[in-house]
Amino acid sequence: MSRVFQRIVAAMDRFNGAHPWSHNDVYAGFVPHHARRVRAAGGTAALDVGCGTGNLVRRLAGVFPAVTGVEADGATAALARRTTADLTNVRILTQPFDEVDEDRYDLITFVAVLHHLPLQGTLEKARELLRPGGRLVVVGVSRGSRADLPWEVASLMLNPIVGAVVHPRRASKPPVQMTAPTTTAAESFEEIAGTARRLLPGARLRRGLFWRYTLSWTAPRQAS
Repeated sequence: MSRVFQRIVAAMDRFNGAHPWSHNDVYAGFVPHHARRVRAAGGTAALDVGCGTGNLVRRLAGVFPAVTGVEADGATAALARRTTADLTNVRILTQPFDEVDEDRYDLITFVAVLHHLPLQGTLEKARELLRPGGRLVVVGVSRGSRADLPWEVASLMLNPIVGAVVHPRRASKPPVQMTAPTTTAAESFEEIAGTARRLLPGARLRRGLFWRYTLSWTAPRQAS
C-alpha cells in the first residue's frame, strides 16, 4: 500500500469518525416491511435478538401486540429498558440468545448481531423458536471476500458522503445507538449463504452496501 493511499484512507477514517452514522440505518425499512407482512398474516409476537438500546424494539411495538428484546450486555439492556419504559407490550431480557426457550415467535430479527454468535447453532435456535409460518429477518455483517469488492469500493466512497449529510456537525462521540459492544465478522457472505440455505431451505440472501447483507426466511406451515 502506497503512502499516498495510506494518507487518503487515514483522512477518510478521521472524517468518518467525526461524522458517525449507523450503517444499519440504510436498512431501516427492511425489518418493518417484513414485520407488517407477518402481522397482516396474523402474527402476534416478535423477538429482536441483540436489541441494543431498543430502537428497533420500539418500532416493532407499534406493529405487534407483544415484543421481546434480548440483549446479553447488561448496561446496554438497562438502557433498552429505559428507552422502552413507556411501552406496556415490551419486555427486555438480559441473557444470551441460546438461553431463550420459554416462548415461540412469529418474527425473529437480528440486526448486525448474527456475526456475534455461532452461525449454525444460532440459525438452528431461531428455526426452533419460530412458529409455523413465522419469519426470520436478518441484516447481517460478513467478512469481505473478492466477490464483495465492488460493494466495498462503493461503500467506501459513499460512507463519508452519507455521514456529512446525516451528521453534518463534527461529533465528539458516537450516537448512543452506536455504543453497544461490537465484533468483527468471521464468515464471508458465501459461507453464511451456504449454511443458511442448508438449514433454512428457501432462504433469501442478498449482498448490500455498507458491509451488510440481508436474509429472510419463512418457516414452513404445519401440514393440515
